[in-house]
Amino acid sequence: MATHNDLGKKGEQLAAEYLSKKGYEVLERNYRFQKAEIDLIAIKENTLCVIEVKARSTNVFQNPEDAITQKKIKLLVKAIDNYVYENDLDVEVRFDIISILKTSESLTIQHFEDAFYHF
Repeated sequence: MATHNDLGKKGEQLAAEYLSKKGYEVLERNYRFQKAEIDLIAIKENTLCVIEVKARSTNVFQNPEDAITQKKIKLLVKAIDNYVYENDLDVEVRFDIISILKTSESLTIQHFEDAFYHF
């Protein structure tokens, strides 16, 4: 497996652990619907959180959280609509980003709640 794939999987694991410590219950990992994949689906109180995890070893070109495109957002919305329908849920839905920057010197995790509201 390529190094960036290893970092991506490690990033998702770190994000899941981070969320658990913050009181979220992780319901799904790598949920797929058609062409979309949701990294993590978690719930806290009555809010279903769609978590896009972006892990990078450098932010020279851009911050990890800036790598999400409009196309990706549309795919995530479609996928979570299907998830809510399949599971007959009556919850608020929120889209978050967890940005992980892991360099040889440090590890930084940032959680951007309701991140797509600003797009």
